[in-house]
Formats: sequence, structure tokens, C-alpha cells
Amino acid sequence: MLVTSAPGSPSDGRARLTDVAALAGVSVGTASKALNGGGRMRPETRQRVMDAVAELGFRPNQHAQSLHSGRSWTVGLMTTDGIGRFSTPVLLGAEDALGAGKISVLLCDTRGDSIREQHHLRNLMDRRVDGIIVAGRRTDPRPPLPGVESVPVVYALSPSTDPSDTSVVTDDRGGVRLAIEHLVSTGRTRIAHVTGPEHHAAARERARYAVEELAKSSLEPSTGRIHFGEWSEAWGRRAADAVLRTAPGTDAFFCGNDQIARGVADALRERGVAVPADVAVVGYDNWDTMALASRPPLTTLDTNLAEIGRIAALELLRAIDAEPRPGVHTVPCRLVVRESS
Repeated sequence: MLVTSAPGSPSDGRARLTDVAALAGVSVGTASKALNGGGRMRPETRQRVMDAVAELGFRPNQHAQSLHSGRSWTVGLMTTDGIGRFSTPVLLGAEDALGAGKISVLLCDTRGDSIREQHHLRNLMDRRVDGIIVAGRRTDPRPPLPGVESVPVVYALSPSTDPSDTSVVTDDRGGVRLAIEHLVSTGRTRIAHVTGPEHHAAARERARYAVEELAKSSLEPSTGRIHFGEWSEAWGRRAADAVLRTAPGTDAFFCGNDQIARGVADALRERGVAVPADVAVVGYDNWDTMALASRPPLTTLDTNLAEIGRIAALELLRAIDAEPRPGVHTVPCRLVVRESS
């Protein structure tokens, strides 16, 4: 990318690159490299250029940049999450990383429809975007975008089924480990796992990891099995009743998401079971709407969605610069301890 401007004093009152270079005491080429983040130079030299940019209110000529670089300085973000529960944090994280490079983000909601996805994809390609981030609302692997061989693509949250693609996902194995270790460290030994539909990767994998982590402490689920159901409070209430009928000595519930955990907490409260004195409850996702509104507020795993977006954007920038890193990159979860445990 080369930032250009016409020589001499601007006739329209706008600062030019030559003005920035003169004020910073560097050549026009050095000023351009400093603005582009490229080239090797002393940090103080780069800072002088940025100070001059701020003082003069200089704004690069985006059209000229595109002509010289062949880039549009735009990135597409395609999501299947029309509600925004998962895509919005990912988008904000991506914008944090891309905004530093003055790159604009075009958001496209496919609503999980393949025809709509192709429509948005054609529009993005027509706009000659420099790259595409594909974000899903579930962690299930998805087929790669077709016909985008000329444009770098990074998959966020929902990994690509093609191992040669670059995907950024949450570390569910590490997250489950944090939850089980936390419960065991507080003296819980009869832990139930209540989660969503078994055909969802998030439910299936978190359940498998839960069984593995319990086994490390010579434990097994309190009822001897995993309780698969729905991602809802209603299911959490029903599941809590079922678990306590089967294993009344259960002293903790580890839930597949915060909605289920809130339903479990409600059911326990209605039964007169004290949380966490008698039974601890841990959720997953750290969705404030659920976790903070629960009584008591939920201990839960934060999946760091914004960080997934930020890392996905950085991986896309690497790919745009012809330095892709294929494979699945994981982002650690964070245990948020609140009153429920």
C-alpha cells in the first residue's frame, strides 16, 4: 500500500503527505511507510510521523491507495447469526483489529440460507473485498465458501471442514476443564451435566470433555449419564427435576449454556435447595442477560467471542499479506466465578 498526495501546499485546505513529511522531518517515502505500518524504522521516527498526522488532521486518499495497491481496504464479514448473540461480539473484536489499519467491514447476514449466502458472496466479490471472515452462531464445522480461491477467508467460531483453511474457535476442552476443576476444588463430587441437543457439536463435545475431566478425579456424572435436551431455561428446569429424582445427592450442575443453568437454578430455588450451599451451578457462554439476571448470578465460562473475532481478523490480515496460517486456532475460555458456586 502506498499513500500518495500531490506535492506543494494544498489548495483546498487539506493537509497532504508532503506536509506531514515536512513537519515530521522525514522523506515522503518514510512518511508513507510509517502510515502503512510497513518498513523498518526507529519507533521515534514513526511516532513523529503519527504526531504530525494528528496535528495536521491528515487523511490519506483512499482512492489513490486502492489504485496503487490493488486493494479495496474493505473486508466482508458473513454471519449466520441474524440475532447477533454470537456474531456481534465477534464483529466488534474483528473491527478492533481491522480498524487500526483503516479497513472497513461489510456485514452480511445469511440467516443460515445457502442462497442468501451466495447472493452476499457475489456482492462481496464484486466489491473486490480484500478478504472475508465467516462467523457462525454454532461451533459445528461448516463447508468452505465456494469460488473464493482468489480471496483469503478465515472462519470464526464455526470452523471450516477443510483443514487447509484457517479457522479460529473457542477452546471448549480447556473451558470444560476449568469448570470441572473449579467444582471439584470446592468439594463437589456428584456433578450432573445438563446440555443441549446431542446433534450440536457444542453439546456433544462439551459433554465428552466433561466425562473425561470427571474421570481424571475418579468421578462420573452423578446420574451415570449426560442429559441432552434443548438450549433453554425450560429444559434446565425439567432436567434439574429429573436429575434430583434419579440422584438426590447431586451437589453440582455443570450446564452446557447459561440458559440451561438459569433454568436449573430456578428449579432448585423452587424446591427449597440452597445455591450454592447445597448445590452449585455453573453455566457456559457468560451471556450477561442470563448470567447476571439469574438468582444467584451464575458462575460461567466466557468463550471470549470478541477475542475470537480479533484473532480471526489478524489471521486474515496475515493471509492478505500472503502469510496464511492454515489449521484450527483455539482461543482460551475464562472462568467467571459468581455466587452460584
